Amino acid sequence: MPNIDRIKKYKKIHMIGIGGVSMSGIAEILKNWGFEVSGSNNCNNDNIQKLIDSGIPVKIGHDPHNVEGADVVVYTAAISKDNNELVHAKKLGIPTIERADFLGELTRCFNNTIAISGTHGKTTTTSMVSLCFLEALKDPTIQVGAILPEINGNYLIGNSDYFIIEACEYVESFLKFSPKSEVVLNIDNDHLDYFKNFDNIKKAFIKYVKLIPYDGLLVINGDDTNCLNLVKYTKSKYITYGISNKNTDFFAVNISFDDNGFPEFDVYHKDVLFGRFKLSVPGMHNVLNSLACIALCNEYNISVENIKSGLEKFKGARRRFEFKGNINGASIYDDYGHHPTEIIATSKALMSKKYNKSWVIFQPHTYSRTKNLLTDFAKALLNFDNIIIVDVYAAREYNTYNVTSEDLVKKINDFGKNALYIPDFYECVNYIKNHVEPEDIVLTLGAGTVEEISNMLIK
Repeated sequence: MPNIDRIKKYKKIHMIGIGGVSMSGIAEILKNWGFEVSGSNNCNNDNIQKLIDSGIPVKIGHDPHNVEGADVVVYTAAISKDNNELVHAKKLGIPTIERADFLGELTRCFNNTIAISGTHGKTTTTSMVSLCFLEALKDPTIQVGAILPEINGNYLIGNSDYFIIEACEYVESFLKFSPKSEVVLNIDNDHLDYFKNFDNIKKAFIKYVKLIPYDGLLVINGDDTNCLNLVKYTKSKYITYGISNKNTDFFAVNISFDDNGFPEFDVYHKDVLFGRFKLSVPGMHNVLNSLACIALCNEYNISVENIKSGLEKFKGARRRFEFKGNINGASIYDDYGHHPTEIIATSKALMSKKYNKSWVIFQPHTYSRTKNLLTDFAKALLNFDNIIIVDVYAAREYNTYNVTSEDLVKKINDFGKNALYIPDFYECVNYIKNHVEPEDIVLTLGAGTVEEISNMLIK
């Protein structure tokens, strides 16, 4: 059972932005531990309804009176400094804690926090690990960055000392955690609006690895030289895995794909056959993600049979190559990929399936990422037969970067491929309906609102 003594001083906790993926999970954990929890959110969503159903009062909209009587106010990084609840809490002398800092406190309540990080694949790998731990009846507490159907949400509350969490590198929030074990899946050039350059990203991961205690564990991708470099910065045990690099503790060979693009492969552990595994999600990148899971779970004494079963049960988290339905005999999928490396991995996963022609409707995410990686985005999208680009999803930014989706369309056209700019979602849906053919695959792609197009198509 987790030791909650360090946060017992907070009897009543108010959460601003409680509807977020991470915040809603934290709220449920706190309520389960006996704390009085309330929250506010700027809009309603499925997470809010689930919180209300479990007895947590949530106000839609922000009102200074909401914080009155709270012992502490927890807020997300998206909440502005002049938010009226935050301002009122400070005026009343109520302590305020940013979400990542508070989640860090929760990680210290568990003896065995397992943090899964990396630029790509965190949600999928966290989900895989979670299902394997559940299969082994280890009763973990789980917090993952998307809806995982097998646990009916983005969190699960257990009663053991295991806390499995997705650890994000953005604004170095993962440095707030106290993990016993870490998985580093990859280190790539992203979030340059914060990090400014790749060297700063690598430095952040070095600081992150230094958090592991000497009796902890580091699991790293042996196919990524930046990951391999991290072993110099920890005294803990480390394990490597890979596909192209066979000089690793765990590696996969004899990889084949079925008509759905689902892989089956042999895993060797120190040159001895560990087992043959089958996944229920497509793509070579998921073979690599599963190797990270296998390596970690083996260290936690989870049997090969339980790992196999857990991995095969994983059908994908929401918005990770998620099948949505059919239109005109074509299959509609949706994916969260918003970085060139993720787009390439998704397009390769798609190619392992059987289909007629592929369609992608891509929504660039943030102006800074679009500007910095414009050429890389264009090259990554060339793998699709038909390319449609909608407007950039601004997220937290304003367009001070002088870049638009039309610049991306022009860049793709310069590479000899015909891309279309269709900013209106309804127009986009009509174009697809009028041009898609049986056995085609249509993929909506991006971390913003582009999923609405796939929902509109299947309606």
